[in-house]
Amino acid sequence: MIKKEILTDRLILSELETNDHAFILELVNSAGWLEFIGDRNVRTADDALAYIVKVTSNPFIKYWKVKLKGNDLPLGIITLIKRDELEHFDIGFAFLPQYAGAGYAFEAANAVLDSLPETILADKVLAITKEDNLRSLKLLKKLKFKYERPVDKGEKILLQYALSADEIQIGKITRSFFRLFNNTLNEPDFKTIYQLCAVSASIIRKSGAQADVYGLESFIEPRKKMLTDGTLQQFSEFETDAETRVIGNIAQRYSKYRKQGLLNGVYFEGRGHKFFHFMKEAGEWKIVQVIWEDEA
Repeated sequence: MIKKEILTDRLILSELETNDHAFILELVNSAGWLEFIGDRNVRTADDALAYIVKVTSNPFIKYWKVKLKGNDLPLGIITLIKRDELEHFDIGFAFLPQYAGAGYAFEAANAVLDSLPETILADKVLAITKEDNLRSLKLLKKLKFKYERPVDKGEKILLQYALSADEIQIGKITRSFFRLFNNTLNEPDFKTIYQLCAVSASIIRKSGAQADVYGLESFIEPRKKMLTDGTLQQFSEFETDAETRVIGNIAQRYSKYRKQGLLNGVYFEGRGHKFFHFMKEAGEWKIVQVIWEDEA
């Protein structure tokens, strides 16, 4: 089942409702929507209400409105649609121009991809866009979608991109691994590491000539102490860029990351590099090794 509400660090994604008609009226008449998605002939509040009823009553269309936490004003939408002319679901995004450039679309789209059920992730998820929609193309590249083919829509040619189910699942696992150590809002759920990793997984920290090798228990215990006894507060670690390569039932992901927090009350930040190695067993991806090195 597709989730009705999705939370991220900054955002709340929830189902579009009829009382969102003022927001939809503004969005579908914004310059970006009219140029790259098309005129939906929505001119009044009643038109907007009818548009919402149309899309929300279709079981093959899902619209999430995106809001900032603590702010009731919608920023934009993420869509998931199964079109007759496309073999798989495609993901889409549209944001009001005043909220562009802040990473909201990337954060929201990743959250939707992470939430998709296996029934949708049988093979891949698509995205279609105009070739001159540079902002959309940039976002798809950042999300790691790959170009597949042109799509002839009669009066216009669209470009079809795709992200494989394996890459989506590996991305979800990786982001979950980084979130293991985030204590900005709540105490981390350290038990999650046993769901993400193979029992025999090894985790290696490289620092200069030294390499510290951990199993899951020896890795998690000292970090659990630091993150719960006040030593490390308001800590977050997150991926900033990644490359994934999948060959059969094995995969590797190279991640650039940043981290920040308060260590003994003093603010710090850093960055570094991680290599994740994955193996697929019984249709499920698991981390079998992580190697990381902080930048000096």
